[in-house]
Formats: sequence, structure tokens, C-alpha cells
Amino acid sequence: MKKQKTVFFCNECGYESGKWLGRCPGCESWNSFIEEIVQEAASRSTAKRTAASRSLNDIETDERDRKSTNINEIDRVLGGGIVRGSLILIGGEPGIGKSTILIQIAANYSGNKVLYISGEESLAQIKLRADRLKTKGSNIFMLAETDLDSIQNCIEKEKPELVMIDSIQTVFSDSLTSAPGTVSQVREATARLMRMSKETGITIIIVGHVTKEGTLAGPRVLEHMVDTVLYFEGERHMSYRILRAVKNRFGSTNEIGVFEMSDSGLREIGNPSEIMLSGRPIDTSGSVVVSTIEGTRPMLIEIQALMSDTNLVMPRRTTNGVDANRISLLIAVLDKKIGLRISSMDAYVNVLGGLKISEPACDLGIVCAIASSFKDTAIDHKTVILGEVGLTGEIRNISHLDKRINEAARMGFDKCIIPAGDLMEQGKYKNIEILKFTGVRDVFDYLF
Repeated sequence: MKKQKTVFFCNECGYESGKWLGRCPGCESWNSFIEEIVQEAASRSTAKRTAASRSLNDIETDERDRKSTNINEIDRVLGGGIVRGSLILIGGEPGIGKSTILIQIAANYSGNKVLYISGEESLAQIKLRADRLKTKGSNIFMLAETDLDSIQNCIEKEKPELVMIDSIQTVFSDSLTSAPGTVSQVREATARLMRMSKETGITIIIVGHVTKEGTLAGPRVLEHMVDTVLYFEGERHMSYRILRAVKNRFGSTNEIGVFEMSDSGLREIGNPSEIMLSGRPIDTSGSVVVSTIEGTRPMLIEIQALMSDTNLVMPRRTTNGVDANRISLLIAVLDKKIGLRISSMDAYVNVLGGLKISEPACDLGIVCAIASSFKDTAIDHKTVILGEVGLTGEIRNISHLDKRINEAARMGFDKCIIPAGDLMEQGKYKNIEILKFTGVRDVFDYLF
């Protein structure tokens, strides 16, 4: 007779305890334990096998182990393609395009048989979405199933090269009595799929839901178990989507893929700078163009700022796409070191296109946008502003300056403001004028 017991799991890290705890000893999260009934499997006596080690020099690799999806933006994020026998997790908010990108990967995959398993939709519903995306392929097989044992049996029988499961929260195992989507079920399903992918060499892509905080639902150990974690970012009511790798054992975690949601699915954006700057106002105060680096790709984006008087005791600091604490710091520098009395005004800063920037290379562009709005003076729309701002008002050097300037010149900008401490040769760029400054005050004297 199988024995049942009640166990408490931490919803953040998966820590297991026999009783409820207010604070998790593993991740130190408060009120994160949930109660689950676990049914222990009957003990089985199996013969133990002896594992044999191999020398590192004797292990052979093959470039054929990485298959292209024939979608350049996805291959860029994955580091060149899908690695054979890997387990990939894709997360994102509802309606952002996770199921859509799976159908497009299945249609463009350069391998052989693809098995698409859905636990949320019927086969007819999947076919309707495939018809809308104009997806056809005799190598794509569909299965609507949530039982983990049935899924494993189907995979062993069909022997596909690529398996997609949408989503991992709907898959359950009969060996556990807890409901689908709970910590124990998600952990058990992911562990068994991981063992299958490593033993058979089948690549498995699973979809995970996210919580209201924007993190993957279920235990945090889920992200540690898989080989690659991809996040879809962007507002669901906006057309642009960003695919970002937060973990990748076979490539860089700095690359991003940019897509646009259309009636025919996700469309690749090969030139994000052109898209981000489309519709930009000309000769309008508070608007500045900066350059940010996402992986190896430079992107020109527009930052807008609005300064207004306030009747509140504590002025507002409202931001979108940039850290509000960073804005408060830069406003303090302008107030103390530059003499702009703006600390008692409301500040609104917005990064256009739904992007989120965190690198300090955009500091100088932000302070120029704030000053432009405060003085109600427009900055030349053909100027790109680059540099990090220190607490004393100086402009510090930034990385990848060559890539940023080349992207600005390619997009038709004729002036670029950079830190004076950079050792770049004067006259190196013919189509764009390089202006070097040591402090924020010098930049303001030139612009205003």
C-alpha cells in the first residue's frame, strides 16, 4: 500500500519541510510555504549499474549537434541554433506569443520529426492557429495530452527530433496526488523530461507561465534544472516583443531577439534602431536619442522626459523603462552640481518602444532630456548623446563606443557627443562629427 503524507514546499526555491515555516531556510523568503499531499511510490528493487568515466580528450563533439531554427533572431539568442538533447524553457505573460513562436519554430525547424504536445488546447484549436499562421508541414505531429506517462510513451514510440510541451504547468504524474501546476508536479515533470532528453538526445522545449511579479511560476529550482531559459518581454497590447536569454549553457546570455506581432505571427526585426526611432518628433524639447548595447547589437532608442511644477510635498518620479532610483540620482546631480533647480518638480521619463535599459551609458542622454524639457529647448534631432554621469557631474567612459557610433552613422546621424576621456582618434569617422566633453556643464553650454 502506498503511503500518503503531507509536505510543505517553498514556492520560491522548492525547499521541502515536514511542517509549515514562516521563513524559508533555503531562500529566506517569507510566507512562501504551501501544503501538498504527496503519495510515495512503492519501493522497487533494481540492479545497480556501474558508471564509467571518460577522459575529456576522448569526448567528441559535432557541429551537427546544433540545428538551426531558420529564424535568425531565435538562433541569435540561442547562440547559433538548438543544441541536440537540450531542455529549453520559454516563459512570458499570457498572450505575449509563446504558443505562436512554438508553431513558427516547428514550421521552420531544419530537423526531421517535430512533436507538439498541448495541455491547454485541443487539436482543432491548434490547427486553427496553425492555419492563421499559414503553417504547413508533414513533419509536424500534434498531441493533446497532460498525463506525463502517456507523454513519455508517445515520445518513445514516435522518436521525434524536437518535442514542444505547452505548458509544463498542465502536465501531471499519477505517482503524485497533488494537483497539476503545484511545486511537486512541476518539479517531477521537469526532472523526468530532463532525464529523457539527456538519455535519448531529443531536444525538448517547454513553456512556463509567469507570476504577477514577472517570474516563472513554480519553484526556482525549475530554472536551474533546464539548459536554457528564454523570456518574452514587452507589453501584450504593443506589437513589439523581445526574446531574451537569462540562462544559456550553450551560448551568451546577453543577446536578444526583436520581433513584431502581426496577423501572420511574429515577424523578425532585423533593424531594431529604425523601428524604435520611427515616428520620433522633430525639434521637440525633452527628446534625446541614445545608444544601448544588447549583447553584441547596438540599438538606437529615444528617451523622452517631461518636467512640470507640482503642488505635492514630495514630487513624483515616474519612469517607464528606466530605474526610478537612477533618475532621482541624476536629478540630484543636476540640482547640486549644475545648478538646475528641478528637485522640487515632477519628473516623468519614458523609454520609447517598451524597452528597459539599465546600463549607465544612457545617463548623459537622460540628463540632457531632463534639461531640455526644463529649459523648453529642443536638441538637434541629428545628435546622439553617449556617456555615464558621475556624482560630481563628470562624464565617464563607456564600453563598445565604436559599435554605438557606427550604428549612429549608419542611421544618418551627423553628430555624436561622447566622453572626452576616450582615446578614440579624431577624424576616424567621416560621416559623423565626434564631440568630446569632460562634464555635464560643458555639454549644456554647447546644447543650450
